[in-house]
Amino acid sequence: MTITPEPAHAAGAGEQPLLAVRDLHVTFTRSGRRIRAAKGVSFDVRPGKMLAIIGESGSGKSVTVRALMGLLPPSASVTGSAVLEGRELVGLSDRRMRMVRGQEISMVFQDPARSLNPTMSVGAQIVESVRTHRSIGRRQAAERAVELLQLVRLPAPEKRFHQYPHQLSGGMRQRVMIAIALASDPKVLIADEATTALDVTTQAQIMELLVDLRARLGTAVIMISHDLGLAASYADEVLVMYAGQVVEQAGTTELFANVRMPYTRALLEAIPQVSRPSHSALTVIGGHPPDPSQRIEGCPFRPRCPRATDICSTAPALEEHEPGHRYACWNPVPGSAAPSAVEPREETQP
Repeated sequence: MTITPEPAHAAGAGEQPLLAVRDLHVTFTRSGRRIRAAKGVSFDVRPGKMLAIIGESGSGKSVTVRALMGLLPPSASVTGSAVLEGRELVGLSDRRMRMVRGQEISMVFQDPARSLNPTMSVGAQIVESVRTHRSIGRRQAAERAVELLQLVRLPAPEKRFHQYPHQLSGGMRQRVMIAIALASDPKVLIADEATTALDVTTQAQIMELLVDLRARLGTAVIMISHDLGLAASYADEVLVMYAGQVVEQAGTTELFANVRMPYTRALLEAIPQVSRPSHSALTVIGGHPPDPSQRIEGCPFRPRCPRATDICSTAPALEEHEPGHRYACWNPVPGSAAPSAVEPREETQP
């Protein structure tokens, strides 16, 4: 089925998207309750670009990308559209989705220690992934596995091929997971909190690896994270989610130069900064996100927002108020740049 998606008015909208998501809704039914986990999410992903989807836990980030890959339980209902190079993913049968999953879209999960099989060498696990998507012999698959280990900059790849996950460090295991995800040369790579469990130095190494891979291979990357600092450093475009909705979206440079949504500003202020006095309390966002099983009246961030007024009892629409910059807010933050600790680097070309 071939579909021509409507534009999402996102950064770089003049380019043809590789993946176009439109009005995506995800609803779970549990014990008679309807839980709306994603509500009308739309975005584009372009070849060789990195999109960061940011938000607190429970904001709908992971649910959104798992819906694209058909990784949600039977209790989930998915509506809307997700078009990958003319092919509609929403509504695909399990058999057809298995042909897409891994082959065209791959995912790197948060905890490689749980994702890797402890009873198999890392080489055997990569070989298994390669042969799942390619009709080649075991020897060719092994050669390809070593190439992938080299590609993800794992030292001594021939030696690592025969080792087991417990013999590798956390950063090495995450590189193995990336190698497995790249086994079939996917068009889109999803990193779902892929660096959260790593130390800061290893985290930076993994992110630099992802940046290098997207530039060398033209792979589009979707980075799921709660860390706006990472988004500022590595992404080309940032999409901020709250309570299952997109509340702000723009190119990285534009977003951090002109933060408009109070929720985005609150996330930025929660980032620890060296310039703050020692032993000072960290900034936190007061209150809690709304219960997704309850009907939300007005702006979902209103109970926690310091700029809320009576007009916020009516839900604001997500609109392009400035070129390439969409946000859903009646009382946007005026002239708000990112804190000095968050400096977006220049957007790069693949």
